Amino acid sequence: MKKQRKLLSLVMALLLVFALAPAEELVPVARAVTQAEIDSLKSESKELANQASGLKSELADLKSQRNSALKQKQLIDQQITLTVQAIENTEKQISGFETLLVQTEYELEENRKQEEQQYAVFAERARVMEEAGTTSYWTVLFKADSFSDLLSRLSDVQEVMSYDQGLLDGLRRLRAQIQAKQAEQEALKAQSEEAKADLEVHKADLDQQQKEAEALYKEVQANVEAYEAELAAANAERARLESEIAKKTEEMARQLALTATVGGYIWPETVSVRITSPMGSRNTGIKGASTNHKGVDIGGVGTTTSVLATKAGVVQTSAYSSSYGNYVVIYHGPGNTTLYAHMSSRSVKEGDTVTQGQVIGITGSTGVSSGPHLHYEITENGARVNPLNYLPGYVKAW
Repeated sequence: MKKQRKLLSLVMALLLVFALAPAEELVPVARAVTQAEIDSLKSESKELANQASGLKSELADLKSQRNSALKQKQLIDQQITLTVQAIENTEKQISGFETLLVQTEYELEENRKQEEQQYAVFAERARVMEEAGTTSYWTVLFKADSFSDLLSRLSDVQEVMSYDQGLLDGLRRLRAQIQAKQAEQEALKAQSEEAKADLEVHKADLDQQQKEAEALYKEVQANVEAYEAELAAANAERARLESEIAKKTEEMARQLALTATVGGYIWPETVSVRITSPMGSRNTGIKGASTNHKGVDIGGVGTTTSVLATKAGVVQTSAYSSSYGNYVVIYHGPGNTTLYAHMSSRSVKEGDTVTQGQVIGITGSTGVSSGPHLHYEITENGARVNPLNYLPGYVKAW
């Protein structure tokens, strides 16, 4: 009995705060994340899945034509880009669910505290009235073996006064809020687990697509005669790109002031300093790869590394080609450009102004490429220069 009275006294102290708060302030209203935002992400994820499904169907038709291998490779590159986007989308969903779960737990804890406080008020009133001999339901309070049982027993007591009835009604409302919030919490946990399962599926798809791209590229290499024609087409594509870059360089000169350039160059990524192929003459053994390398290849970057603008400027080109794959060219002033190629995805478009160090894409192995790396070029005064002169601390890996 003393232990129970001590507990009631403690809860009564907490109740003083609750007694002064209006009913509509029982639960915090502001939310950093809403279910609607997560539903929107799910809708975007479904659209990405539909696009990927369409590419998969087209890819199945092309596999019956061996001489369409490069076209198949381009479609797989697009699949990889969509899968990377789906992974990013699902990671955002999981982050949103985790935020909602934290908010829901906070709201649930607040409701439980309020329930304890209001129950203490009722219990104290019952004790006082019992000692005064004005009511007979104090004994009912201690016969109950649970809070729900207590509410049921009190409903049968005929001597409950209007004030007491108000307290009981408040307790019932809080109990209903707690049950609803617990149900919401369980639903959020289920959705979060489902999103995590989807993430694993997307990652498995990405791994399979990358393996398929590498296998398909080896198949292309095996057919030397067919690849000689593809090589000629790739060289023509490079010439067309160089002509287009030169033309756009002139156009960009009218759009960007010299003051847009920020100092020297920084590394185009921060994960690796390994140079796997330098600028100039080379023999890689890769069919279709240039024997006069126009820039350098940075290895050790995988397919998740952020590609950074090495100088501030304006995006001159953001496109896909059969040779460079996903590539971006940034104009930094008259005669000065940088090029970033073979990315799995691009995050800037033509005409965008970028700052030094801004993320412009993700590394990959699209286009004529036998594995993940970043091809990087620098043009100064209208001519290509050796990027190694601007990459301090590089490690020779060729």
